[in-house]
Amino acid sequence: MRDPFSPSGSVIRGGNGSADPARPAPRDATLGVLAETSPGSQSLGLYIHVPFCTKRCYYCSFNTAPLEQDSEMRRYVRALRTELDILATTGWASRVSLQTVFFGGGTPSLLDAADMAAILDNIRSRFTLEPGAEVTVECNPESVSREKLAAYRRAGVNRISLGVQSLDDSLLPVLGRLHDAGGARRAFDEVRAAGFNNVSVDLMYGLPKQDAGTWARSVEGVLGWMPEHLSAYGLTLDAGSVWAATGVAGLPAEGAVVEQYWALARAAAARGFEHYEISNYARPGFRSRHNQIYWRAAEYLACGPGACGFVGDVRYGNVKPVARYCAMLEGGALPIDTSERLTARQRLGERLILGLRLADGVPRAWLDERVAGNAALARRATAWREAGILADRGDHVVLTEAGFLVSDGVFVELV
Repeated sequence: MRDPFSPSGSVIRGGNGSADPARPAPRDATLGVLAETSPGSQSLGLYIHVPFCTKRCYYCSFNTAPLEQDSEMRRYVRALRTELDILATTGWASRVSLQTVFFGGGTPSLLDAADMAAILDNIRSRFTLEPGAEVTVECNPESVSREKLAAYRRAGVNRISLGVQSLDDSLLPVLGRLHDAGGARRAFDEVRAAGFNNVSVDLMYGLPKQDAGTWARSVEGVLGWMPEHLSAYGLTLDAGSVWAATGVAGLPAEGAVVEQYWALARAAAARGFEHYEISNYARPGFRSRHNQIYWRAAEYLACGPGACGFVGDVRYGNVKPVARYCAMLEGGALPIDTSERLTARQRLGERLILGLRLADGVPRAWLDERVAGNAALARRATAWREAGILADRGDHVVLTEAGFLVSDGVFVELV
């Protein structure tokens, strides 16, 4: 899972835009809004966006770019390393450590082993990387080999997230994927052979012409590989994807999609997986540490075109075009495009809706604070409990398994 937010609302355009007059002006214009804030935590995450893809999948709405020449990757890597260098000059960088690093995309596994090692060396030289920090790379099956994966591991990567999506060979080309089921299994075996013992696999449901049998075969097939973690996302036609623009035929009815969700939940539970977040399942001890930073509304830095970070009370987003991203860094400035300072109300709303994505839920006091003085919302919370959507567990409130299914409707009212 990538960083879940794009800056919106009270936005400051450009890194050096109109600042809050109650706050000091940036002492270093190259740092933009990050010179005006300071982390509330001493332990942060780091998200790195690698935008390049060999081919854009038809459902994808993320910030991606075709990789047409090696020189494009070379320029991007130089810019990324410069961004890390500049971030390290903030007044607070020496006081924080990194508990996770997550390479998302795009297709991060298009990075060759030498570039991966150089980037991680850059991180270690500029920041304190905590002992045992989780370092994840998203990989597409067709873009990895045992040799590359082994080199990633030597460089410090200790977790692989493999984008399989389906084991149906008739469906994979419909999605725009470049691998087949056999290639996905070979890639998983290569990950194991390279020495990784923390592996996540991505699947998708609600896909065109995907029936119960097709879905069950993908689920049972992947669970049979015995990964430590499984992410399963229902198809959404988000703006920016090819399918959102052109439409797509053959989508299953809502009832069929719901049954696919329940089929996965039952199969994963039978294999000993904990359904710890709406779209994520893990064996004990193998939750995604990086993604839990997002869901707990904690702080994280972000690098790369279009990447979004959150530090102190500031959420920021980098420019999206790769060429502009590189040019800004070549000019010596952070490539921040938008930013916003969150109000106390925004923070409470986001802590609620993000925390409720987790099976752990949130302190009941947070929900009580949100509904205080709002009789209609308090009645809705009571109705959610009566319907079995929301449940009290000790001093926490959680969404039930059935509540996960209707979470979007709950979140719209809580935010």
